[in-house]
Amino acid sequence: MRDDRDDPFGDIFDEIERMMNQMTGAGTHGGDSGFGTETHVSVQHEDEEVRLLADLPGVGKDDIDLKCDGRTLTISARSETRRYDERVRLPVRVDEHSASASFNNGVLEVTFDAMEPSADIDVE
Repeated sequence: MRDDRDDPFGDIFDEIERMMNQMTGAGTHGGDSGFGTETHVSVQHEDEEVRLLADLPGVGKDDIDLKCDGRTLTISARSETRRYDERVRLPVRVDEHSASASFNNGVLEVTFDAMEPSADIDVE
């Protein structure tokens, strides 16, 4: 059985996909701006916390949908004139159930508790 966490090329392929989407305009709706154009996304990993900030101009709090599988955060936001769809690969595995999010003045902030990268197993 394959474990995606052990894929040595996962980060490279995610970055290539992100760049291709940015160049081709994938993830935008009807030519409207989406991630990679006027939207800035930053991810910070500090000690035991991962924090993501995303600019989502022109959308309301109720127009945002967030999903996380522990490694990737999916942000979908839509208004009458804009649509944003982005998958953000997180720098470390996170506890998706620890997530908290706020949205103020067009800026989305999401925080997670970082998980230990791996556990040591004692052989007896």
